[in-house]
Amino acid sequence: MSASSVLTPTAKESHAEVFGRFGFAFGRRSFLLATVGLVWLGPAFLVPRFAFGILAWDVLLLLAVLFDLYQLPPPEHLTVTRHWSDPVALSVTSRVELRLHNGGNVTVLAEMFDEVPAELRREIPHVELSAAAGSEAAAKYDIKPVERGDSKMGDVYLHYQSRLGLAERWALARVGQTVRVYPNLEEVRQQSIHLVRSRQIELQQRQARTRGIGREFESLREYRQGDDFRNICWSASARRGKLVSKVYQAERGQTIWVVIDCGRLMQTRIRGLAKLDYAVNTALCLSEVALYSGDKVGLLAYDRATSHRVLPQRGSSHLRNLMEELVDLRTGPLEADHLRAVSVLMNSQKRRSLVIWLTDLAETTMTPEVIDAALRLTPQHLVLFTVIGQPDLQEMAAQDPRKAASMYQASAAQEIIQRRQVLLARMRDRSALLVEVDAAAMSAAVVNSYLDIKQQNRL
Repeated sequence: MSASSVLTPTAKESHAEVFGRFGFAFGRRSFLLATVGLVWLGPAFLVPRFAFGILAWDVLLLLAVLFDLYQLPPPEHLTVTRHWSDPVALSVTSRVELRLHNGGNVTVLAEMFDEVPAELRREIPHVELSAAAGSEAAAKYDIKPVERGDSKMGDVYLHYQSRLGLAERWALARVGQTVRVYPNLEEVRQQSIHLVRSRQIELQQRQARTRGIGREFESLREYRQGDDFRNICWSASARRGKLVSKVYQAERGQTIWVVIDCGRLMQTRIRGLAKLDYAVNTALCLSEVALYSGDKVGLLAYDRATSHRVLPQRGSSHLRNLMEELVDLRTGPLEADHLRAVSVLMNSQKRRSLVIWLTDLAETTMTPEVIDAALRLTPQHLVLFTVIGQPDLQEMAAQDPRKAASMYQASAAQEIIQRRQVLLARMRDRSALLVEVDAAAMSAAVVNSYLDIKQQNRL
């Protein structure tokens, strides 16, 4: 069974039941025919007995409505199914299918309204379909989630008529269910090129000169022009009578920690999504690449306290666990406690590891606490500090002001950018690696940085 099918919500099926006090009403066509009967009003003003014509017309119409209502199948003869074809992912358009099975003896024309929460779709879905006697009909509508987490789908309401259209029944199908909105899985698929690149790490190591230490020995091969003399195996060379070089491979089984700031700064929205959403998508992409490369991946998410912690593990089941934890991440109303997060991380990870920190910087004249917290890790761990850039800030700083207000805005933006550069330079001086990138390119930038670290054996 594929991962996509496991994440896809299960189909929900239910027999319909009567909705409302009476569960039926006059159809639109019956009102039209009742209006036609009013033509008898004119002659009735001149000859009163023509009023009996109106009465006879209405009686015949009422009998026709009752006959139409009688032949309509009762609600319990109808079965409604809500079917999902794909996992529900943030900002990804997916289709939901409503199926109606007609167990009656006449064709029904149905209008169906699905109770969908606002975080999945702004408007209430409304579909129309025709189901012949003893058969099934289906119609689809689109959803595009704007929030991660669990969403409550409600019931399906339907009005249905026969082809006569004189009467209609009202029914309700109790197909309520909870669906989980995952991070942007489409973006993970788009990062497949990075998986291909990670597969080639060892091949690239064989073709490149291997400098430094910290690499795992793999095999021996004949010396090639450009090989480092320190990698020559002199004992093997003496036995074979020619120079033989040692071949190293990128170290596997290293530990990667993904640290996500869930404080108030991550509530800022860029192109309709919160910064935390971009951080979650990045963490998911990175985790898949790292786990495939043989590394162990851990997760630490925090605001004022540690909200989610997953110890480093390997394997596809661990990726699923990480995904489930990422789904539930929410931003807090206050500034995150970065120092507490560092304390938790240092207690959880004693050996040297790569810490990839996804956060943002507060605009303050003082040194943000997150900078001091990250610098506490640099003596023991390799820190990749990732800051989500502000595209509107860059645009404001680059504008050519023509009014005093625009000049003040541009000056303030330039000052903020310069202050950020000073803070980030301080981290570079303390051996931290930095990535400041636009939210849209965050996943690719972080994954590329991780692969570069693997190739250079910096960990």
